Amino acid sequence: MLKPVSHLAHRLPLQFRVLYRQFLLRVVDLESLSIQADIPRFLGQFAGILIMFSMLQGLGLLLGFGIDERFRALSTIWGVEQRLFSTMMLVAGLIAVVSWDNIFPDRRDAMILSPLPVRPRTILMAKVTACAATLGLAIVSLNFASGSALALVLGGIPHFLRIAAAFWFSVIAASVFLYGSLLTVQGLTALLPRRLFLRLSAILQIAAFGTLVSAYFLEPRLHTPAALALAKNQQNLEWLPDYWYFALFNQLAGSLPPAFAWLAARAWIGLAVAVIGAASSLLLCYLHTMRRTVEEPDLMPAPRGLHWARHIGGLRSAIVLFGVRSLTRSRQHRLVFAFYLSLVLAIALSLLRDELSSAAHVPLNAGFLIATFAMMTFAVFGTRNVFSLPISLTANWVWRTTQLFPPETYITATRSSLFCLAALPVWLVCAALSLAFRPWLQVAAFLAILALLGWIFVELGLIGFHKIPFTCSYLPGKANIQLLYWGFVLFISVFALSMAEFELRALQHLSSALWTVAAFSAVAVGLWAFNCHGAKSEVLCFEELPPEFVTKLGLTRDGVNISELQTEAPHSQPHVPRHSTGLP
Repeated sequence: MLKPVSHLAHRLPLQFRVLYRQFLLRVVDLESLSIQADIPRFLGQFAGILIMFSMLQGLGLLLGFGIDERFRALSTIWGVEQRLFSTMMLVAGLIAVVSWDNIFPDRRDAMILSPLPVRPRTILMAKVTACAATLGLAIVSLNFASGSALALVLGGIPHFLRIAAAFWFSVIAASVFLYGSLLTVQGLTALLPRRLFLRLSAILQIAAFGTLVSAYFLEPRLHTPAALALAKNQQNLEWLPDYWYFALFNQLAGSLPPAFAWLAARAWIGLAVAVIGAASSLLLCYLHTMRRTVEEPDLMPAPRGLHWARHIGGLRSAIVLFGVRSLTRSRQHRLVFAFYLSLVLAIALSLLRDELSSAAHVPLNAGFLIATFAMMTFAVFGTRNVFSLPISLTANWVWRTTQLFPPETYITATRSSLFCLAALPVWLVCAALSLAFRPWLQVAAFLAILALLGWIFVELGLIGFHKIPFTCSYLPGKANIQLLYWGFVLFISVFALSMAEFELRALQHLSSALWTVAAFSAVAVGLWAFNCHGAKSEVLCFEELPPEFVTKLGLTRDGVNISELQTEAPHSQPHVPRHSTGLP
């Protein structure tokens, strides 16, 4: 089976094969990576996270269907199906936003490939194939176990292939629809002047992140035919594409009531419009805008007007402003930062939907505390991860040659940047949300504890982080992303639940609230003193490199390892007879 596929791949044009490999590895921005980055391992770790999700969903579906009779109800089955489609569309949309400009020609493509005898259609086909491969990897990783389990539950052994084919076609169609819709929007804006496109691209990326994540958490759950048939829900269903492709799957599987055939019809129409719009916008961009991209840089030009930052001096202000402008003007950093902010916003809206819709003031509850703790955690540690991505490796020499202060001064400025960009905005949002709760004394104590918690998270994030934000290369594959991800999710869940229960008890009495504030203050001050003491003896890091490993050959002389002799006396070179080493 593999031999015919390999033979067919070798029959493709050499230019296409070379460009396809390069574009496939450019899902991650190469300008941000270390010179020894392991990109395939880095992408494989993220695929492993999706595979684990699929296995957990499939195992839960099989166990629930076999053990609990209530799990076989139509409302439960439809709820599982709808959740699978909405999750897949969320992942497809996030992939489209993460690879926002990868499928379109950029300055690097125009400057390197334009002088070469490479046709634009070859570049276009290589980029489309690379993006399709990335999307296909996500579809298979996220649905291989859950889709098989769903087909086995719904059709059993006799109808397994038919249900599985309907599921995979519907999932692929839903992913292509959302991916193609975002490509259409990008292609239409790319036809505008380059400078205007860069400005609109920043707004569209952030808006797309916020819309996708917020819709995933806030959309209504309609799992029964009666709920879908309600007149007040019909207008919502017209703007919820995951329900369209959920209906398409049931139509292909033969289990869709005729009253909801219009939802499946919308799925077919949306798929056709998305494919035609994406193809048209891509052709227009490659025909009209490829050469024009060379003339302007990828960094968004600063707007004209009053520059208030000129009147602020000092190294700390300079690094904070450098971080702010890196996030607002650089596409890569703005993208990752918007992801964490959208996640924080989605958590807040999903867990506080009932409280915000209530007109009367309510007391503090566990749901609100869990939401605020999760928001602070994702914001601080997410921004800390964004700090690891450089704005431009070729510009790091500016910071290296202008290092006129000790490293501890730069680390202090990094602390201020993390406070201003992560902890402070989340605290202000939580303070605004807390206006719906009473009594005021408990709310004030809660805000004090949340501020101290943000300070503690900032200090924890700075342990071992001896860098200026956005000035050190990133080395993907160095850490186990899967282990860190699941460990972080487990930590967030346990920490938020335990902290919510602890703080609810502490806020009941003034004395216990004061003792809690004092304990958090002591922890924050202790971590701050620890980081300040360690910063005095550290050296700023600008390049992530893997550790060097020395392989011993096992050469001995008179029973003593030669490498140990050389370690003890590195300047002396002992003479080793040939017969003592066993070498020819």
